[in-house]
Amino acid sequence: MDIVMTVQLPLEQVHPLAVPPALRDLQSRGVIHPVRTRVGHPAWLVTGYEEIRALIADPRLGRAHREPDKASRLGDWMLFSGPMGDFDTEHDDEARVRAQLQPHFAPGRMRALRPRVEALTTDLLDELERHGSPADLQEALAGPLPVLVICELLGVPYEDRDEFSKLSRAAGDILDPARSEQGLMELYEYGKRLVERKRDEAADDVISRMLQSGDLSDDEIAMHTMMLLFAGHETTVSQIGLGAACLLADPGQWRALHDDPSLVPSAVEEILRAPSLGGPGIPRYAREDLTVGEVTVRAGDLVILDIGAGNHDGAVFADPDRFDASRKDSPHLTFGFGARYCIGAQLARIELQAVFADLTRRFPDMRLAVPVEKLQRSPHSSTGVLLSLPVEW
Repeated sequence: MDIVMTVQLPLEQVHPLAVPPALRDLQSRGVIHPVRTRVGHPAWLVTGYEEIRALIADPRLGRAHREPDKASRLGDWMLFSGPMGDFDTEHDDEARVRAQLQPHFAPGRMRALRPRVEALTTDLLDELERHGSPADLQEALAGPLPVLVICELLGVPYEDRDEFSKLSRAAGDILDPARSEQGLMELYEYGKRLVERKRDEAADDVISRMLQSGDLSDDEIAMHTMMLLFAGHETTVSQIGLGAACLLADPGQWRALHDDPSLVPSAVEEILRAPSLGGPGIPRYAREDLTVGEVTVRAGDLVILDIGAGNHDGAVFADPDRFDASRKDSPHLTFGFGARYCIGAQLARIELQAVFADLTRRFPDMRLAVPVEKLQRSPHSSTGVLLSLPVEW
């Protein structure tokens, strides 16, 4: 296998809103490429939109590996960088977990949650207004809102939100394996304590409903809780910050949303598409030999689906590297596709819509306090969260 590039470019050295030039060059040469991961393991990087969309839900790919100790890994952190699950039962296990969780994210439940998301957004913006200009929008809004929302949905006590945030950041640390492992263990232990607490303090929340269903063991509920707490807010933190940066980098688009709130839904879809979250992509393992483009992928190979590259494929998106808040019919792959479409997609959209409707309405003159090129993304985060977002108005 020829080595083309190392996956996971150093985020702090890349324009925070741009597709890395090396990746753009790679994409121009084909849809699948041999690469080395951060830890030097061989893998295939898929950058073509149509190929990624087809492979996301392809049952010939999965998260499990027949020989996990021999499998390539994205990195040496604990979460999502290597094989997960039982190779022989993976698809059945995945279908069972989705069936258990999907009702809690049903459209009716999400619609009912929207007023509360809007109220939480208003409270944070009230505090931002009291604080006054200048401010750090990442700290004031992008960071806390998704945490508050997922805690509310799951039933995490308000007073625990800071502890949960700390553990979640530790679990997702891609540069410190020991911290990642410790954070993951503590997050799981926290989940177990929370399940036990909910036995005596049941409410209308996901954990209470999972307990009341009687279909899951306490360990399963704790594991689901841990994964939802992490996955349910981490990417949204990044999307709010990066989305605000994209809009503020072009004052005309920020003002357009203020003048015409009907543009908010299309702007949110562009926020979901345009700024790459910066991670190494979605890892999958080939369960059998298959052909991608003109390449034969062998059983056991690591296949990395680069959603950011797919969302900037010029064969699908006109002028793909331009952020356009009025872009229509954007079939981005940020939430996956088909049978593996993200169950939390509607919740993320509700949060993003609430943020950008209220933020542009209340702060029409908000602007970046530093050049966009000075914004930096955390190298510890798999989602490339902004370290700060200085603004003034």
